[in-house]
Amino acid sequence: MLVHGGFADATNSWEGEVKRLQDQGYPVVAPANPLRGLATDSAYLASVLDSIEGPIVLVGHSYGGAVITNAAANDPDVKALVYIAAFVPDTGESLGELISKYPGSEIEAALNHVPYPNPDGSTGTDLYLKADKFRAVFAADLPESTTTVMSATQRPFSAQAFADPTQGVAWRTIPSWGLVATADKAIPADLQRFEYNRAGARKIVEVEGASHSVMASQPGAVTKLITEAANATD
Repeated sequence: MLVHGGFADATNSWEGEVKRLQDQGYPVVAPANPLRGLATDSAYLASVLDSIEGPIVLVGHSYGGAVITNAAANDPDVKALVYIAAFVPDTGESLGELISKYPGSEIEAALNHVPYPNPDGSTGTDLYLKADKFRAVFAADLPESTTTVMSATQRPFSAQAFADPTQGVAWRTIPSWGLVATADKAIPADLQRFEYNRAGARKIVEVEGASHSVMASQPGAVTKLITEAANATD
């Protein structure tokens, strides 16, 4: 199962990996992450996990890493966690805390804050990446012709996602793998290394010069790590 992060969707995130994994005979699911807040999104993903029979390799990119960390806690069918340029929070941590742990993120200055109504009548805030910042911050190693489409079709995520504390920590009981995008301007590479090492990742690979959208720009490297995790947990 492949879980995308904010400013993205399942297709522009995982198209290359889905094709490669299917060609190797793996059944693949890439659900839509609601992007409404960590508690809400984790509960939703847990329900999708419950609908799948058999062992699961769970992959998360960016914010999706935080979602899989919470959603897979205590799920015996999840045999491996694979983090791709991801957030990997610990109990009680919020993403707002993590993102400021190391310098290098340019996300905050690139955000456009847009209010939206919640069902209870309160007002939430959606986060978009500004069009003139999208490629530099999110996908600098992809062609501009690609990133202009990604920017126009980006899915915003709620600012609540940065505030919600982590409740469940799947990496404490499930083996993990991590991929570092060394030129990441969204989640600093140093933060990725810290998180993966803290989680006791069985393997950490680094993709030199890769942007935050490494899953789109380097699907071969990402797929290789996913299949290594799958083979290690057969």
